Amino acid sequence: MPYPSLGRRAGLLLPLFSARSTRSWGIGDIADMTRLGPWLRASGLRLLQVLPVNDMATGQTSPYSALSAMALEPLYIAVDEVPDAQALGDAVFESGTRPDFAALNASPRVAYEEAMALKEGALHRAFLRFRDHEWRRDSARAGDLRAYLAEQAWWLDDYALFRVLHDHHEARAWWDWPAGLASRDPEALAEARTVHAEAVLETCWLQWVAQRQWEQARRDLDGIALVGDLPFMVSADSADVWSHQHLFSREYTVGTPPDAFSETGQDWGLPVYLWDEMRADDFGWLRARGRRMAAMFDGFRIDHLVGFYRTYWRPLDGAAPRFVPGEEAEQRALGEAVIEAFASAGAALIAEDLGTIPDFVRESLQRLQLPGYKVMRWERDWHAEGQPFHDPAAYGPTSLATTGTHDTDMLADWWDTATAEEKTALLAIPALAGAGFTPEQPFDEAIRDALIATLLQSGSDLVIFPLQDLFGWRDRINVPATVGPGNWSWASHIPVDRLLDDEQGRERAETLRAMVDASGR
Repeated sequence: MPYPSLGRRAGLLLPLFSARSTRSWGIGDIADMTRLGPWLRASGLRLLQVLPVNDMATGQTSPYSALSAMALEPLYIAVDEVPDAQALGDAVFESGTRPDFAALNASPRVAYEEAMALKEGALHRAFLRFRDHEWRRDSARAGDLRAYLAEQAWWLDDYALFRVLHDHHEARAWWDWPAGLASRDPEALAEARTVHAEAVLETCWLQWVAQRQWEQARRDLDGIALVGDLPFMVSADSADVWSHQHLFSREYTVGTPPDAFSETGQDWGLPVYLWDEMRADDFGWLRARGRRMAAMFDGFRIDHLVGFYRTYWRPLDGAAPRFVPGEEAEQRALGEAVIEAFASAGAALIAEDLGTIPDFVRESLQRLQLPGYKVMRWERDWHAEGQPFHDPAAYGPTSLATTGTHDTDMLADWWDTATAEEKTALLAIPALAGAGFTPEQPFDEAIRDALIATLLQSGSDLVIFPLQDLFGWRDRINVPATVGPGNWSWASHIPVDRLLDDEQGRERAETLRAMVDASGR
């Protein structure tokens, strides 16, 4: 039986931190999804894909490094939309004076430290007002928070205590905490909940505020599907591993074997799933992740999907790494069981199947009718003479076509750095042949729109473009295997609430709408 589908539509890939508006506090926030909505509708784009939005690890900016698989990152809260902050007015700021947000938003990169300092202080003061004027008076809003606490207790109770203890122990890993807390001794946990009761409440309040804003943004995006991203693994130092220690092993790390891109393979430094333990309770924790994602998104991308079929275990004792499970039949059964667990919550699924993928995994995805990725620059017959490009018009409908991902260079740079042979092969695609383009031609607006139109006319039900490619910008989101301020910090050149006021933004919307309509999406 096919899994839920998002239908045939075109969409936008834009990390939430990049979706900055004129009302942002230096970083895109939840309310900015609402502010982006009018431009999406004007462009005919009926899907918005974001990167993970989970509570990020201390000192990290990568959305794939999280302290929780369930909690939202409080940095994405739109502070000026919080009733308790609104009631305080400028008293929500430490100085009592509104900062120069225009200057902060003018930074070409997200200024994480400044944004975090402003938001953490303002949100703390807003919480204190909520505590005094709402919680202690058992107001209607306090009642809503109590309902949220009861509804989300299945993950929130452990997360909130973990978050508070993690901060209390100066961000040390949970296994370096006092033994009773590290081993989750019931008496030690009960004492900690009492000692840190107010901090735990504040942590829960932040999640409640973020959740209610998220729900409002989804209502405002009415008709625009919101697509999330489920990372393959969580950090060892996370609320999830601390709370479910029997499901993970820290004696191994997850990685990839040697391939054409790496002689030694990759070591991601993440714990491994203990698949026998996972299977023993019918993948309960993974089903819970699926429920949480389905509550937030219309669909979600499963990162590194092949890892759920077979995980590459790298022992810390220096022994030889290996795939677990080891046999193909077991790998197939595991992967399909995990997919069923994620799908059980009802959201549409997208398989991130890039890289080295065994044939049996692709056959499994095809049989399950689970859409995988078709990145146009990589869709070629690599074993034929001249390595011709596959015609996008012949892409199967159960797929997602795109010009690039958050880990690739942008379309403009790819074109300008591709070899003449590569561009010649691309220009042989029927939709581009005879259009007058030459391999020597530098990237320009005409090439940009021809490539966009070619993908929109593809057979794939889903076509998604990074915002940069729609405008021909060259800014990258991330350069894999590197660490630096340039990663995970790009912000839109045009504030998302001004895209329809901006001449270039209006032109893009009009042109895209015509191309989308012509494609029948």
